[in-house]
Amino acid sequence: MTEPARSPEVRKSDTLKLLADEVDAWVSTASADGSPYLMPLSFLWDGESLWLSTAAKNPTSLNLQATGLLHLAIGRTRDVVLITGTAKQATPSPETADAFATKAGFDPRASNYPFFQITPTRIQTWREVNEIKDRDLLRDSRWLV
Repeated sequence: MTEPARSPEVRKSDTLKLLADEVDAWVSTASADGSPYLMPLSFLWDGESLWLSTAAKNPTSLNLQATGLLHLAIGRTRDVVLITGTAKQATPSPETADAFATKAGFDPRASNYPFFQITPTRIQTWREVNEIKDRDLLRDSRWLV
């Protein structure tokens, strides 16, 4: 049974809670030649950016270094948050790196893994078909709600 559509304000609130609470996301990247790659990775939301970390030679890392583009999917199929973003390799503050390690259950600094700061350029969220029409919550890196 389809539940009533949530207002954009409720969907934004639900999205921010999911970003704060979830540990892992499906991260989709492509190499410079267009070869796709999908990998689950832990993430940290700092209120403006997402932080990811993976081994320097992992295809996700290599793709982000080459193109700086990605999609992330968080949540269940029938309550999904899709994020399109740009990535840059960056050094997080010690507080952000500590928060990432606590949330993810591992510290990338111990393995000398690079961090990537993800700037969302578009965030879409929907639960059922009745929310697809107004699924954009953030576009051109600006909240619509």
